[in-house]
Amino acid sequence: MYSAEIRRKQPTVYLFLVDQSGSMADMMTGSKKSKAQYVADVLNKTLWELVVRCTRDEGVRDYFDVGVIGYGGEGGATNGLTGALSNQWLNPISQVEKGTLRVEERQKMIDDGAGGVAPQAVKFQVWFDPVADGGTPMCGALAKASEVLADWCNTNPNSFPPTVIHITDGESTDGDPENIASMLQQISTNDGGVLLFNLHVSSAGGEPVRYPVSDSALPNEHAKLLFRMSSLFPEHVRKYAADAHGITLVAESRGMVFNAEAEELVKFLDIGSRPAAMR
Repeated sequence: MYSAEIRRKQPTVYLFLVDQSGSMADMMTGSKKSKAQYVADVLNKTLWELVVRCTRDEGVRDYFDVGVIGYGGEGGATNGLTGALSNQWLNPISQVEKGTLRVEERQKMIDDGAGGVAPQAVKFQVWFDPVADGGTPMCGALAKASEVLADWCNTNPNSFPPTVIHITDGESTDGDPENIASMLQQISTNDGGVLLFNLHVSSAGGEPVRYPVSDSALPNEHAKLLFRMSSLFPEHVRKYAADAHGITLVAESRGMVFNAEAEELVKFLDIGSRPAAMR
């Protein structure tokens, strides 16, 4: 299980679920930006890194299908990718590479060679803009993800199963999401069920709880709910977390962080979007 090789004729999916409720306008702990702004920046960076992983001499190979579902406001679950990518929920990574909304110039601090740092202008690709409005229709977002991924798995039965990375800052306002999350995880290819990883971003502080093996250290029922909704990490992801970030994950570690600060969001998306073997 979770060992299928990723090829152009046998791709996998990365689907990002992003809370766009009004509370995402609050400032992110450990950042000078709102949660919505910071999540958008990290998600855009992750999309670019997915493109880079699939880039070869001849161009971008379609190892991944990628989608973003945003939820909040009055519209429930909506396609978070606009413009040329808005016509379908999942797009091949080669189309994602071509479908940027714009390219911005950002400032990055680099080593100046004299013991300090200096700003350097860099290009920053933007696919996804921050939104913060309304409630938190989490059930609707998970239901839409289930619909999209059931169709994809039926079409790609031998592929590495889809990975869903869910970023939220609050509790569901349209019902209890646990059963829908369980049904989502039961959708499968021949290689295993859908992986669902949950990250709760914080503006109120509180000690982060990272990749727990039980719910005993979690502070409230909402945190315990997210724990139950989270998948175990496959072996290749645990190895990558140790090699790249010095994070020790055991077989019982769940793909969940509660009360995440800014730095945790970057690590979480990097670990959660790490593919298995690609050819």
